[in-house]
Amino acid sequence: MMNKSLVIPKFSWGFSLEWLLLSAIAISILLRILNLGSREFWYDEVLSLLLSTGQKTAYNTPGDTPVVLANYTSLLSLPVESGVGEIILTLKQLIHGLLGGEPHPPIFFLSQHLWLRLFGNSEIAMRSLNTLFSIAAIFSAYGLGKTFLGHRGGLFLAALLGINPFFLFHSLNLRMYAPLVLWVTLSSWALLHLIDQRDTQIPDSPRSQWLWNTILIVSIPAGLLTFYLYGYWVIVLAVLVLYLDRQHWLQHGCRLGFGVLLAMPWILWGTIKQLRNSDLNRFGAGAKSVPAWLNHLQDVTRTLGTDLLVGDWVTSLEPINVTIAGCLVILLLLTCCISLWRQGEQKKLGVALILGILPLFLALVVDIATKKFTLGFGWGRTMIIILPGCLLLLALWVERGVSSQLRTPIATGLLLVYLTISIGDFSLRPRSVFHSVAELILQERNQPTLIAMNSQAWGHVMRLAYYIPSKSPVMLLAQKPGELATSLEKVLKDEAGKYHRVIWLDSSSPLWSRLKTEAEIETQKQKVKQVLSTQFQLNSTQSLSGTMFLDKFTASLYKNASFK
Repeated sequence: MMNKSLVIPKFSWGFSLEWLLLSAIAISILLRILNLGSREFWYDEVLSLLLSTGQKTAYNTPGDTPVVLANYTSLLSLPVESGVGEIILTLKQLIHGLLGGEPHPPIFFLSQHLWLRLFGNSEIAMRSLNTLFSIAAIFSAYGLGKTFLGHRGGLFLAALLGINPFFLFHSLNLRMYAPLVLWVTLSSWALLHLIDQRDTQIPDSPRSQWLWNTILIVSIPAGLLTFYLYGYWVIVLAVLVLYLDRQHWLQHGCRLGFGVLLAMPWILWGTIKQLRNSDLNRFGAGAKSVPAWLNHLQDVTRTLGTDLLVGDWVTSLEPINVTIAGCLVILLLLTCCISLWRQGEQKKLGVALILGILPLFLALVVDIATKKFTLGFGWGRTMIIILPGCLLLLALWVERGVSSQLRTPIATGLLLVYLTISIGDFSLRPRSVFHSVAELILQERNQPTLIAMNSQAWGHVMRLAYYIPSKSPVMLLAQKPGELATSLEKVLKDEAGKYHRVIWLDSSSPLWSRLKTEAEIETQKQKVKQVLSTQFQLNSTQSLSGTMFLDKFTASLYKNASFK
């Protein structure tokens, strides 16, 4: 009787854990589908759209006179084409747009260009390709976890990756980070499979060997041509070979080397041109009030906190809170390492650390050597390649480092934490800033309107162009913060009586030519108010905000009472 009572709980716990993991994977896919269009494009997403249309080279920064806003709207769609020759010309313009200062390789933008041709430029259409890539990455993570830990370990890794808040956000983000995770998981899965096959009594068939070799070799140039810092991952794969299968380093090295060679034509031609035109100085600015070593330590801590815990909440949290989250993550990872070491899982622990921590260490060493701060750039996204490996470490710990009685409660707890953060992110943090501006336009959609904005940043301009109805008679005056009042005064004097309404968009983060002090900012605001008050009356004011500081605007609607 005692033996039976022990066996039954074991079966039910294992059964329930497996179904829990499958449910988490299903929920992760459902969350992606439900949130495809729940937020408007943020700053970088609309730039991705502009680059993908091949019309970035046609973009001109607004001058000191109003421009028809719809002229910018047309740049966010494919140009009018009448034949194959013009399609090829559009592709050439896309490449030229990348070479002119964009620091990212072409595969992401070319794939989005194809998707744009098939499905259009709506939010759902443009994000859906990345969502498909992310779902493929989840299934690839299952394969990686199964190869490393077995079926249940694969399910757990897939579930962790699927509902990880950081990866969920980037799965619904029109940038290159979701496909990057796919190439990371595919390449590591393929390499581990090829290494493991040498230790099995039943080797792969020639066709299967060809397939796995192809997956590994293709994943490497795909990753390099998606995001240049994938180069760290190639080094990680090489280290993994030396750690697990040093006797056959030459064969594995040929695979890795051939993959790199496939990317060399673009690297030797396109990457060099991009480096000449890109602004790399933006990676050199750490906090000047603290020593460089402390900046680097903060970058590492915040990257771990963002990627493995808070996700896109990082854009709303104070830096100290992200640092605390990073410290908690480091404490958890150390606990995992100590527990696994005591359980005699040193070899597998080494694999997980190579895949999860080594890329971070390599980036840190390069940052220190070059006196840059790439780790801290972009709210953790430059190091998204560490995500599968770090989650693999957690999965390894739950599978091999804790007792069977604690396995399900710990797994459930980790998944619930991720699920709560992820659902809270998309439920509590809407982003509809420019939808609100569009609603102001639609109140009197046929009335001539001037939008005066204290920012010439192209992300702000193009977000306006995307969301404002293109058929409404809307003109845009976008100027640097210190020049808006002067230009607006001249426009209203030269075009007196032309506009029924003026919408003054005051950005809290104009990006270019920011005013240095609060006193300067307030002075310029008063000047704009004074200029507008000569012909218009203030009708309404509303504060607009989204998920990050780039979304923060004050929209003031002024009406001309004498307009006929």
